[in-house]
Amino acid sequence: MNYKHYILVGLLGIFFIAQTSYAQVDPNQKPTDDLGNVEDQFQEYFFEALKQQGIENYQRAIDALLKCKELDDKPVVYYQLGKNYNKLKNFGAAEDALKRAVSKEPENEWYLDELYDVYNQQGDTRKAIKTVKQLVKYHPDYRQDLASLYIKSKDYKDALKLLDELDKEFGISADRDYLRNEVYNITGRDEDRIENLQERLDKNPENETNYLTLIYRYSETGETENAFKTAQQLLEVHPESKLVHLALYKFYLDKKRTAEAITSMKVVLTAPEINPDAKTKVLNDFINFVSKHPEHEKDLIDVTAMIDETKSFQTLVELAQYYLKLEDKPKALMYFEDALQLEPTNFAVIKDVLLLQIDLDLNESAISRSQEALELFPAQPILYLINGVAHNKMKQAKKAIVSLETGLDYIIEDPKMEADFYTQLSIAYNLSNNNTKSETFAKKAAALKNPNE
Repeated sequence: MNYKHYILVGLLGIFFIAQTSYAQVDPNQKPTDDLGNVEDQFQEYFFEALKQQGIENYQRAIDALLKCKELDDKPVVYYQLGKNYNKLKNFGAAEDALKRAVSKEPENEWYLDELYDVYNQQGDTRKAIKTVKQLVKYHPDYRQDLASLYIKSKDYKDALKLLDELDKEFGISADRDYLRNEVYNITGRDEDRIENLQERLDKNPENETNYLTLIYRYSETGETENAFKTAQQLLEVHPESKLVHLALYKFYLDKKRTAEAITSMKVVLTAPEINPDAKTKVLNDFINFVSKHPEHEKDLIDVTAMIDETKSFQTLVELAQYYLKLEDKPKALMYFEDALQLEPTNFAVIKDVLLLQIDLDLNESAISRSQEALELFPAQPILYLINGVAHNKMKQAKKAIVSLETGLDYIIEDPKMEADFYTQLSIAYNLSNNNTKSETFAKKAAALKNPNE
């Protein structure tokens, strides 16, 4: 993994500039560059180069540095040339200049670090490895860079060996674990991954994270029994653990240990330390479980009451659909409306709300909601249809006709919806005592519904 930060380079003891580097450098260490008592002309060109570099005018900086080089062949000039060529993506010139600087001062970390940056930008892994091996003595973070480069060059054995050394020296790190898992994923060495995690657990059996990581990896590789045993071990060591129930509830469900599964789900859904996304997944699993086992609906009601403030949009929609399956339309509507509070422009949920309002004869609400929705979605014919239906139910025929005739213009190759529009227009004209038009639209609807007659 590469690291970038600003480093300070002291020149003439008074001038500092910001420089981006790929690996960490000790900010307290000062470069060894010292122009000494150089000629005034050299100083003038050199400071002009620094000024132009500071305002990102890299070519002018290079021009000034080339004049410096003619006056004095110092390594710092090649270093600055390399940096400016690097900024212009002229990697060949940058490499040549920096290699010249390094040849003059082989132990200068700043020169090596900039050369490393050049190779990284080019994706030249072989040369980057050679350079970073020279840098590892300056800072341990370069060793992690080296492990990353080994992975890029497919030297997986060397990468794992180096990661093991770093873990032993500095302790476990999320960044190094990412690199380690990258190796395991590429090579398919799941057994080695499991073995490494088991060793960590054996060395530190009190660490909850070690159990959870091992549970996850066992589950990922299909070793559910080992995962379940590890979860039970964690519960024995840390009976107060909440996170373990994220795994346990699934195992209990698979083993048809329903009471224990419900208990674990309740623990997860009420634990403040578990993030909302994880809770959403568990609650959705709970809803699906109860839809197949309705005798546990009371448990679902109890849990949803306990977590009213943390339900996500997805969860609310799932709950609404669950109650739709049970034909409990008022509860379904309640949850759909709660979902709309979180995503007020979600068209699918707006449509579900309107259809339920029509079914429940909440016609005034349907009229109001459909008119609001038409401001957002003026080309959606279903909204005009629902608005027309609601007006018909309210015996407001003229308003129904306006809405329905407007909506007809937006129907595209949907005979069923077109027939529904004609049916509602027939009802509206009948309410207006215009029997001729009512019969005409009724016939149009029938023709679409029964095209072969």
